[in-house]
Amino acid sequence: MSHEINDTNEKDFTKNWVNSSRFLFYLQVFCILAFVLGGCYRLYNQRYKGKPDVEVQKSSQFKPEYK
Repeated sequence: MSHEINDTNEKDFTKNWVNSSRFLFYLQVFCILAFVLGGCYRLYNQRYKGKPDVEVQKSSQFKPEYK
């Protein structure tokens, strides 16, 4: 009977800290990687959208035009 209890305790996520810490480490790495790749993908897709056409004053151009 005690052998069965020890067997289930070894398989339990909350009782076996080696398996749980390994699982949480890989989960954390996956989440960070997904977040970084998602941010890079969004920046890549949004790189030229919404770029305003700025009107520059004629007196501040490279070759200024004065009245």
